[in-house]
Amino acid sequence: MNTEQATQMHSGQGFIAALDQSGGSTPKALAAYGVSESEYSSEAEMFDKVHEMRTRIIKAPAFSGDKILGAILFERTMDSLIDGMPTAQFLWDVKHVVPFLKVDSGLADEANGVQILKPMPTLDSLLVRAKSAGIFGTKMRSLIKQANPEGVAAVVQQQFEVASQILSHELMPIVEPEVDINCPDKAEAEALLKAELTKHLDQLTDQKVMLKLTIPSVPDFYADLINHPNVLRVVALSGGYSRDEANQKLAENHNMIASFSRALAEGLFAQQSDEEFNQILSDSIDGIYQASIS
Repeated sequence: MNTEQATQMHSGQGFIAALDQSGGSTPKALAAYGVSESEYSSEAEMFDKVHEMRTRIIKAPAFSGDKILGAILFERTMDSLIDGMPTAQFLWDVKHVVPFLKVDSGLADEANGVQILKPMPTLDSLLVRAKSAGIFGTKMRSLIKQANPEGVAAVVQQQFEVASQILSHELMPIVEPEVDINCPDKAEAEALLKAELTKHLDQLTDQKVMLKLTIPSVPDFYADLINHPNVLRVVALSGGYSRDEANQKLAENHNMIASFSRALAEGLFAQQSDEEFNQILSDSIDGIYQASIS
């Protein structure tokens, strides 16, 4: 594991840009960017369009390690090029941004108030490719919709089983058990989640993981996790909040940094001039950065 990248992720000032929309969420991401489904006629063309969007974001002047510590990529983005360089290499060598990879295959059907990860039979081969591509870490997202003790326990158990597999490849796992912001008993679900996470973190020996969590209902509720010796960093997902609302809530949680996707790209459109696009992105980055260093 790259020591300089690990240091940046542990103690750097800034946040993570999540650029990892996958097949199911790509049309929605493109539509928000002002690219309609009539502008592409195949999956390949769709992914070309989203790579153009991501390339434009990554190459923007404000997108740099000064305020952005890391970026999460989709598998096709990892396999694509920016200015003739593999994306992960471009991120680190040109922008000094640590590259991560989304490795999950989506969510299974809901059971016990949660959606666990779908099976990932080809994960080992993907991790080998990721390592050779210069990826530092990975992330995989589960979803908690109800404060169901059995369901929450199943989510965390599976997340740490996969994290162990990722650690065996000398990559840094981002454990992401998202609590739906519309969960009717969100604070209770977070209490169950915190207890399960603590139990599994305590069982790690000489290993660290990262956590990506929904901004909690009670400010600083995850302080114990942030300070846990087996946690490299705790990052927050925007979870459907607007950028302003997500920033406001995040700022109330000390030492928790952003890992925003839709909130980062809010207000960006394909039709904008480079000057307008870069200014809006710069303002977005500044706002998320300020919320992350609270």
